[in-house]
Amino acid sequence: MAYGIRALTRLAGLDVVDRLGLRDPANRALKRASATGFRTAGKVGRTFAATQKRSSPGRLKPETASRQRGLFDLTPTDDQQMLQDAAREFAAGAIRPAAEQADHDDATPQELLDSAAELGLATLGVPEELGGLVEERSAVTSTLIAEALAHGDLSIAVAALAPAAVSTALGLWGDAEQQATYLPAFVGEDVPAAALCVQEPTALFDPFALRTRARRSGDGYVLDGVKSLVPRGKDAELFVVAAQVEGEDGAAGPALFLVESKVDGITTSPDPAMGLRAASTVKLHLDGVQVPAGALLGGGAPEVYREAIALGRIAWSALAAGTSKAVLDYVIPYVNEREAFGEPISHRQAVAFTVSDIAIEAESIRLLAYRAASRADAAQSFAREAALARRLVADKGMQIGSQGVQLLGGHGYVKDHPVERWYRDLRAAGVVEGTLLV
Repeated sequence: MAYGIRALTRLAGLDVVDRLGLRDPANRALKRASATGFRTAGKVGRTFAATQKRSSPGRLKPETASRQRGLFDLTPTDDQQMLQDAAREFAAGAIRPAAEQADHDDATPQELLDSAAELGLATLGVPEELGGLVEERSAVTSTLIAEALAHGDLSIAVAALAPAAVSTALGLWGDAEQQATYLPAFVGEDVPAAALCVQEPTALFDPFALRTRARRSGDGYVLDGVKSLVPRGKDAELFVVAAQVEGEDGAAGPALFLVESKVDGITTSPDPAMGLRAASTVKLHLDGVQVPAGALLGGGAPEVYREAIALGRIAWSALAAGTSKAVLDYVIPYVNEREAFGEPISHRQAVAFTVSDIAIEAESIRLLAYRAASRADAAQSFAREAALARRLVADKGMQIGSQGVQLLGGHGYVKDHPVERWYRDLRAAGVVEGTLLV
């Protein structure tokens, strides 16, 4: 893109442009290129191929009966505590120091993403017989890790967890051939960038009323549409795309499709947003993209898509819980140390009550996310709990960010303090669908 803009700039500066009367068109082309960038075709990436033939798909075991006590128990197991502690240390030691620059650069450093991959994030949803690190399916474990990473920075957490959404989808709903073809890449050292694409650039987006279409064509499908806020989409090698299937018999419904980035008809364009800057979000354009029938995930079953949306809402709630706790941990020492009229501002009732409100709402978000995840692990219905958690995030998450900015006064508005970044990211947590899974 930089070379293209440089070439257009040189062209616009030539005298011959004026002699030919092309000054205005040249300026418009330069402005358009600078504002939106050049669309890039997704032609690069590894070749995914099955390394072994499997007669049946692998699945993580359900949570053991010893953990399904019939009670809402927030006590993590030893393994969960170990994973959460590792994520917390990584968030504090690596993510938090890099967050400001990553937000400025609209990208997370590749070495930081590589370090995140070494934590095994992409293997949590992979069955053990296919190279995964855990024996049992646990949405609670993924929720704990997402919360811990977001305490460092929500936007970087999204960038780091995006490939895990794809590997988890394959582990939950992929058939034997899909798992044999794609999952080995996620358990190796070179984890591919990948993304779950649900969000679309429409007002009041409804994940169950998709504009991206999948029409039947021969033995496969043709996909057309646009997806927005796709994390690391420019570098992604594999997408899971949500599309509305148009059946020959008139039946239609949303479903998930596996789409490799190098197929014809896929392009990306920059899609910068108010928040999630470090996630390098792009728009994914699908123009007559042909995929085989084997690209349909979970057989296109309606319950698969509904579960994907609910699990994604839990993931975003976990991220909001982590960032809300970060806001709380930051404002408490600030209001205790900041003095006005000869005393700490925390002595003012309005300030103290605002901090209390942040603590109450942050804990509410956290508990609802845990509740929904625990029901998912217990094979109980959890769509209601996931929806409640998401609704609370949409309402109170943004409020927590705003209150954090307000408590810092003028300091909250400048980039010297991270609360303005957390405010922008918390707004995203209340509007984005898909992208992540637990």
